[in-house]
Parts: sequence; structure tokens; C-alpha cells
Amino acid sequence: MERKLAAILAADIVGYSRLMARDEEGTLGALKGLRHDIFDPAVRARGGRLVKLMGDGALVEFASVVAAVECALAIQESMTARYADGPEEEAVAMRIGVHVGDVIVQGDDLYGDGVNLAARLEAEAEPGGVAISQDVWRQIESKLGPVFRDGGERNLKNIDRPMRVYLSGATAEPSAPADRAAQPSIAVLPFANMSGDPEQEFFADGLTEDIITELSRFKDLLVISRNSTFVYKGRAVNLQEIAKDLDVQYIAEGSVRKAGDRVRVTVQLIETAADRHVWAERYDRKLEDIFDIQDEITAAIVSTLPGRLEAALRDRAKLRPTGNMAAYEYVLTGKILHHRSQRKDNEEAVRMLDRAIALDPDYAHAHAWRGCTLGQAWVYGWTEDSEATWNDMQRSLATVLALDDNDSDVHRILAAANIAQDNHERSFYHQERALSLNPNDTLIVVQQGEILTWLGRAEEGIEWILKAMRLNPYHPERFWSHLGRAYFVARRYDEAVEAFQHLNEPDDAQHAFLAACHARLGDTARAEAHRTKTLGLNPAFTVAGYLPTLHYKDPADLEHHEESLLLAGLPA
Repeated sequence: MERKLAAILAADIVGYSRLMARDEEGTLGALKGLRHDIFDPAVRARGGRLVKLMGDGALVEFASVVAAVECALAIQESMTARYADGPEEEAVAMRIGVHVGDVIVQGDDLYGDGVNLAARLEAEAEPGGVAISQDVWRQIESKLGPVFRDGGERNLKNIDRPMRVYLSGATAEPSAPADRAAQPSIAVLPFANMSGDPEQEFFADGLTEDIITELSRFKDLLVISRNSTFVYKGRAVNLQEIAKDLDVQYIAEGSVRKAGDRVRVTVQLIETAADRHVWAERYDRKLEDIFDIQDEITAAIVSTLPGRLEAALRDRAKLRPTGNMAAYEYVLTGKILHHRSQRKDNEEAVRMLDRAIALDPDYAHAHAWRGCTLGQAWVYGWTEDSEATWNDMQRSLATVLALDDNDSDVHRILAAANIAQDNHERSFYHQERALSLNPNDTLIVVQQGEILTWLGRAEEGIEWILKAMRLNPYHPERFWSHLGRAYFVARRYDEAVEAFQHLNEPDDAQHAFLAACHARLGDTARAEAHRTKTLGLNPAFTVAGYLPTLHYKDPADLEHHEESLLLAGLPA
């Protein structure tokens, strides 16, 4: 078996499946052109050898580390220039990773850790960027070092140790609140196996690791790595001591118990400073497929924990004078005010978010929520100048994209903003991006259902909304409204009525939905009652005035909605 030291470049097309689904022939033609015009010439010019192509990816070997990095940077610079003047949705982007290490040679192919690590680094790169290992950094620091920034230690997939990663571009360092101490920090301790069955040890450890990995997707959480928390496995240690050692505010711990054909998992969240339980839950499942159970429980825990953390932090923030709040706490307050969906609270939320940005102009999440809050004002008409508010929102979101294209909230908000302007394809692109970045955020999951319903796929939308409600038992009341609309679009009127009945104080539009549902069911008395309530809340309500607020892609869905409202007797 022949071994040698080599610099390995791994490259991959961003969103390849999406591009192929949209235009298979066009995408293949574009990739062929990129290889011919950019990729292959850059490799040849620096003495590289194309080892193999892998669908939308490529593996290249270099004898020189500097040559490998120069090649990666040259490719990305040429790719950026190629699409600089074209539509965003037609641009093709690439991620590239570079590592130097020992490789195994078999014929023309290469194997081993050197190859695996290059591929894992590629996944850490920004779209249009390059990620390199610390070994590569040491060799290029004096020559190309200023191009890269320290991206910190990261847990790479299927790599058993954390690796320090260096990233190209201005967004290489993740943005953070001005006061890092204000950011919630959490350690997930190894779940205890209480069943007495050694085989359940694997389940308990796997569950813990999955929770840590999935919580790490939430950018507002500082999550301690597996390597640090598993030190405490099997040890009887005081939680306050662990919190002090790891410098965290919260600890999540739990246990797994197998009994007969069932498995029970308990989890609790503890605020260490006050030594109090913030939240606890128990999950009982049949032991039919233990790994499906693991996935389900992980999703349930991960979707709930951030909300419980946020609620606990909000309570803590109330004890501090507003003027002394750090950037993160301003964002936290702004988000809570936004969720109240009232004009006065919306205006105060913008002020809170402006203060956060003043403290830390590079705090991407603050810009994202400012854009979201302005979007809420625009949708509800809480503004003196609708166009100015819309433009202000767009500037906030553009700032976020420049700071951090991998913020799931940014893409969630962009999806909502685009659906509000009936840009269905662009909306779906950003929604899918948000979902890929954080599939456990229930705001993203429920919005998947909303957008699919607008796109004429209401049956799929219903499943996503129900999933969001299952994931987060503490979900906002408005989830019922989203579910009711999806049922209505699916022509499932009884279930739509049942969903809307969960609302404590329906607004005029929700009463209009109920009137339309009852009219379709032939219940004229209830249809009339909700018609009266609609006009009582909004005497100016007309079908013609209401229809432009809807964003159906399929004209048949819009016609169905119009006919239903008129059938209920609402004024044309």
C-alpha cells in the first residue's frame, strides 16, 4: 500500500439538487462551461492533478500547499466575476476545502484521512469561499495568511476530534453580540442509561450527541462540544461545579430507561446560577425502531429547548435596567415584542433592535430581526410610508446577507418577504435554505407549511404545520391560524373550522375564513354569525380589498377563496 503526503482540494457545487430540479440540461451545461473555462485551467496552471469527479464535486491533488490554496482562491474569484452581473437565482456557487496530510494511493485514486478531512472542510466553507485546516494555515500564513480568518474549532462530521478551521472572506468570523456573556450558553451532559441494559448505552450516547449537534444549529446558543461534556460521563459531579468548569449558564441532563417493549427518556433544563429547573419533559415510545425513536426525541427536545432558554433569559432580563442591557438582550426583547403582533410593540421592537445594532454593528442576528420586524409593520400597514418601510427592511436583510449567509433566520425572513411580493420561486429558495440550515426551528418548520400552501401544495403544508406543533408544545397561537388556512385551501372545511376555533380572539380575516368554511359546509347560520363579526371588527372589509393580501400561486386557489367569501355573504 503506497502512501504519500499531498495537498488535497475538495470542491462542491452549492445547491446542486435545487439547480438540477429547476433546469437539468441548463445546469449540466453551466457546470461543463465552468470546468472548461475556470476550474480545469486553474488546476493546470498550478500543477494540480484532477483525481476524480463526483457528480457535483471534484477532488484535486497538489504537490504544493500554497499552489492548492492559490488555485482555490483563483477559482472562487473567477466564479464570483462570472456571475457578478446576472440574476442571483441563476448564479452557481462553489464551496472548497483544502487539507494537507497523508493519503493512500491506489492506481489513480486517493484515499485516507487527508482526503476525508478535505471533504469535511469543504462543507464548512461559505458559498463562494474556501475553508482550510490548521496544518494548511501554518504553511501558507506568511504568504496568503491575510486572506483567511480563524473560524474556531469545529466538530466535523465523522471526525473524532475538533479541528480548527480557517475561512476566506469577510464573513469568516461568526458575528456575536458585543457582550458574549449575554449569549445563552448550554452544556448537554451525557444521558444516563438507567435500564441496566449495556446495549442502551449506545442509544443514550447517540441521543446526547445528536442533541448537541442539532442545538449547535441555533446561532444564538453557545453549545459546549461533545468532547468537553463527555468528560463527565459516569461521574458524580455537582452541577454548579460543571457550570463553573465549562462557564455555562444552563445544563441539560437526562436519562434513558428501557422497560419491556418501551423506552422512556427524561430531560430537564437547569439554570445553574439560581439552581432551578426551567423545564422538564418525559418521552415514552414503543421500542419498535430505536433509531427512529432517537431521531424523534432529539427533534422534540431540540425544538423546545431554545424556547425555554429564551423564556428564562427574558425573565432574567426583566431584573436588569433597560439601559444596561447588552446587545443580545436587546435582540431578545425585540423578538418578544415582535411576537406580540401589535403596532406599539412593533415600534418598540425596532427601537430595541436599533440599540443592539448600535452596540454591535456586525451583529447579523440583530439586523435579521430588525428586517423581520419592519416586514411585520409593512404587512399589517403599521407605517406612514409603506415604500420607505419596505426599502428599510430590504437594506437590513442585505446587510445580514453580507455579514452571514448561513443565518437560518435571515433566509426565513427573506422567504416571508418574497412571498409577500408574490416572488414564489425566490421565496421557496430562501425557505429551503433556511430549512437546510436549521430543520429544528419551529418557526422555519411552520413557515414551510405556510409557503407550500401558497404554492398550491396544501396537503403537504398541513403535514409541516402539524409537525411544527408536535415539535413545540409551546407553539404560538397563530400556528392554529396557519393550519386553518391550509385546511381551507385543501377544501377540508370541517378541520379548518376546528383549527380556527383554537384562537382566543380571531381577527376580521380569521372570522372571514370561518364564514367561508361554514358557507361551504352549508351552515348558513354560522356563516352569517362570522360574517357579522368580520364586519363588526372591520366595517370597511370587502372581498375585493382583501384578495390582494393573499399570495396564492395557483389562480384556482384564489378563485376558490373569492367564491367562498362571496358565498358567505361578505361584501364584494
